[in-house]
Amino acid sequence: MRADDVAQDLRTPVLEPGAQVAGATTTTLAVPSAAPSDGARVTDLLPAPRDTGLPAAGYRAGILGVGFMGGVHARAVRTGGGTVTVVAASDLETAREGAGALGAQTVVATAEELVTSPDVDVVHVCTPNHLHVELARAALAAGKHVVCEKPLAVDVEGAAELAGLAAAAHAADGRVAVVPFAYRFHPMVREARERVRRGEVGTVSLVHGSYLQDWLLHDSDDNWRVDAALGGSSRAFGDIGSHFCDLLEFTTGHRIARLVAQTATVNPLRRGADGVVHAVATEDAVTLQYETDGGALGTAVISQVSAGRKNRLYLEISGSESTLAFDQERPETLWEGRRDASRLLVRDPEALSPAAARYSRLPAGHPQGYQECFDALVADTAAAIRGTAPDGLPTFDDGLRAARLAAAVGESVRSGGWVEVPA
Repeated sequence: MRADDVAQDLRTPVLEPGAQVAGATTTTLAVPSAAPSDGARVTDLLPAPRDTGLPAAGYRAGILGVGFMGGVHARAVRTGGGTVTVVAASDLETAREGAGALGAQTVVATAEELVTSPDVDVVHVCTPNHLHVELARAALAAGKHVVCEKPLAVDVEGAAELAGLAAAAHAADGRVAVVPFAYRFHPMVREARERVRRGEVGTVSLVHGSYLQDWLLHDSDDNWRVDAALGGSSRAFGDIGSHFCDLLEFTTGHRIARLVAQTATVNPLRRGADGVVHAVATEDAVTLQYETDGGALGTAVISQVSAGRKNRLYLEISGSESTLAFDQERPETLWEGRRDASRLLVRDPEALSPAAARYSRLPAGHPQGYQECFDALVADTAAAIRGTAPDGLPTFDDGLRAARLAAAVGESVRSGGWVEVPA
């Protein structure tokens, strides 16, 4: 993440209903708690069923947050032919300043105005993590489809609540609720998944890798994610370790069944943008050892303090027939190793499996990357809203899965031992 992105992120909306945060407006959202009262059902908390398919005007998005991720979402919406109709931020001035870059038609002063707007069909939540539950709940209560940034919640309870509300909304009227595990949408990830599915790798025995960044290497590097009150008790794992685990489980079809973890806070003190030094309670790095429900073993290193590594998500899958390796910083290729030979597979829609070729939007030799993953995720979200079922679209259930893994990591660190991960 570049320095200007970090500075922009520090101004990401803090739209916390009922609590005044420095530089933020207070918004009161009159939405019910997802914990039903005696005799009540989860579906009672949702609006009456309605036709939630996209209108003739197409995909109309309301984006909560005008920082780095809000921009990524907005570009994906516009690339797919949609419209960013409304944006909101920590205050009206910030929303106005960000609206141009996001291509927004209108700005509003509060989250409530955005989630209840008749000009919004899909609410994109791109705020600090501690606001995700409140805002996603409000959007669902308002009858909207939701795309909520990860982590879905800062704890299992919040993620379970949202997954339950999303399931009830889908059952009631087909609404869609998505968490952007966007690395699933690299064509060469889909190719690796298909080769595992077809048995070309054989019996998977080892799955290992890392997710390494350096944007928080120095004690002068700071961001709201460092603050446990805003980002949650787990930072490195909650922010990027969740991506590694999702990629592992999505590609192999295995689930991590048990794990043991260690964490390190390399910079126990950091200097904020205001020059004030503060103590850090969240981790800079995590190491994991795990076993999957398919009998595979693995290790992972997760770090936001690895000098020179900008966004290196690396996954290697070894089986009885071959090994596959994917490096997100070199997303155009997939390495395949066999006993008698190895080769580098290059993204080429004419040579890929159908499952991978559908995400290969450009001809071979014309690189695709991170933004194209988001473009594909939003396109599949729109397809799901129209009633199709795109393979591999990450939902709030996947967000709940990530929360359970993060909780298991935390429990292992506290106990110093192996922890079983709930299915």
